[in-house]
Amino acid sequence: MRAPRPCGVCGAAGAAKYRCPRCAAAYCSVPCCRTHKERCTPEPKREQERERAAAGQVFPGGPNRGGQHAGESEELRSLLLNPHLRQLLLTVDQAEDKSSLMKKYMQEPLFVEFADCCLRIVEPPEKENILPE
Repeated sequence: MRAPRPCGVCGAAGAAKYRCPRCAAAYCSVPCCRTHKERCTPEPKREQERERAAAGQVFPGGPNRGGQHAGESEELRSLLLNPHLRQLLLTVDQAEDKSSLMKKYMQEPLFVEFADCCLRIVEPPEKENILPE
């Protein structure tokens, strides 16, 4: 796991535990978050993804093909209530080498259940074995 980054607001070394959802800037505390929020300029790509999500286009590249948005899945919501799964997801998000960590976590039944649930939302099982015409 990578060492914590310095805070982008106050400069405290190794203290940044949080990231801005609009621009991904690192910060360490609520006061620093408030200060950052006042001057935040989001990256255009991140802002477009946020706007698409707000408009109901949950997955990049167009509307959700599965007919169900991730936010509507009770199974996914239930899985995300698990603190262990949330910690695994945070660790992956903050990791330098996400690929090898994902391979490791795919050995964890809870993480596999989460991945399978996400895949069922993106591509429902009833469409799995149908060949295109």
